[in-house]
Amino acid sequence: MLTIAEIMNTDLVTLAEDDNLSLARELMANHRIRHLPVVDSAGKLVGLVTQRDVLAAADSTLLSKPDAAVKPESYIAVSSVMTVSVHKITETTNLRAAAMYLQKHKIGCLPVERKGKLVGIVTDSDFVTVAVHLMELLEAQEPDEFGLVD
Repeated sequence: MLTIAEIMNTDLVTLAEDDNLSLARELMANHRIRHLPVVDSAGKLVGLVTQRDVLAAADSTLLSKPDAAVKPESYIAVSSVMTVSVHKITETTNLRAAAMYLQKHKIGCLPVERKGKLVGIVTDSDFVTVAVHLMELLEAQEPDEFGLVD
């Protein structure tokens, strides 16, 4: 049985609740990611900020401050836009079950916890990578579909 531990990303980029949206946007751009777990000082997951959250906040009335010299995202804490009811899994979760859970709930990631602490994250992109790898394995085992011989 394949488990989440085999594909999860453990090189985590995280935020604290009092970090601002400007930092969230910067981290997402620099690391080319769409999901940022929000953790407390003990490493416990307290929320999740997605690229969609950041974009929605940029368009919202939260950003209508009169002082145009201040970048609006710099005064909005991620805690004001993060999702606090986060779906999460453990390292031993079955890969197929996790993929089906993502699909059923139409979510883009699942933070991975061990003993109440964040240890990884798995995203829909990780499952696409698995699918591509499996297709390559299948294609390598199939005869040439056009009957051509090298």
